[in-house]
Amino acid sequence: MLQRLIQITSQLVAAPNSIVPRLLSRCGIIDRNPARVTGWQREHQLAEDEKDDPRSPALPDWDTLIRLADALVDRSADKYRGWGDVVVFAACTAARIGEVSGVRVKDIDRSTWTWEICRQTTTGPGGLIDKGTKGKRRRTVPLIVEVRDLVAERLDRLGRHPDARLFTGPRGGRIATAVLRDATHWDDVVAALGLEYLRRHDLRHTGLTWMAVAGVPVHVLREIAGHGSLTTTQRYLHPDRQAIEQAGDALSAHLTVKGSTSGPRPRAVQIITAKTVLTCEWPR
Repeated sequence: MLQRLIQITSQLVAAPNSIVPRLLSRCGIIDRNPARVTGWQREHQLAEDEKDDPRSPALPDWDTLIRLADALVDRSADKYRGWGDVVVFAACTAARIGEVSGVRVKDIDRSTWTWEICRQTTTGPGGLIDKGTKGKRRRTVPLIVEVRDLVAERLDRLGRHPDARLFTGPRGGRIATAVLRDATHWDDVVAALGLEYLRRHDLRHTGLTWMAVAGVPVHVLREIAGHGSLTTTQRYLHPDRQAIEQAGDALSAHLTVKGSTSGPRPRAVQIITAKTVLTCEWPR
């Protein structure tokens, strides 16, 4: 009942012709009428899905991810290991929790260690249902070495049942982000670990951030993420401090080359990046 009341109130406030936001604004309860804010729906969706800086809530490293997964398992009923597996798998594949819930045995290719994402679990009439992925975009993502043992163990346990779910709750039910939150006492766990900011969706941000830092090209990262817009993917490609310092060193190397009275001659200068060593010809 409370959730329904909140939903109705939100709809009244958001409606363009509603008298409610006008009254609230005139009384000084809110600063401005949200219905008059151009593009507010788009901005709200951006805040909920892919933030302006989606790298900011990402977990810093692998050890933190494992520490989070173990802590969530310890807080769950009967210390169900499956919750930790879901968290690790989601971060390593940059997938949404609903997509992790939707993966079936037949979606995993052990010969190439890839996962074809083609469905997700979401709320629907009567409870959780399976449907196509966001934007109906099927995509293939790699399964890195760190999660292959986890996946292989589950595949072996399920045997030759192509439609069996790879991840379920302790009683075999579908998983949703709210289910994961409640079953693991998520909010309490992340607060205890000093990760108060962390949402379940930030596991996806973590995976995409790690891939960007590792040097995955933007067009490949976009395919893995399933983004409809390249602009969304580019938010993950912020240069780190080392790359910025190296860019400065490269410029200094160019500016400090002494001139020659016999005309410009090329001089090789090595620019070291996080992934490669580039040799450039600079004029003397």
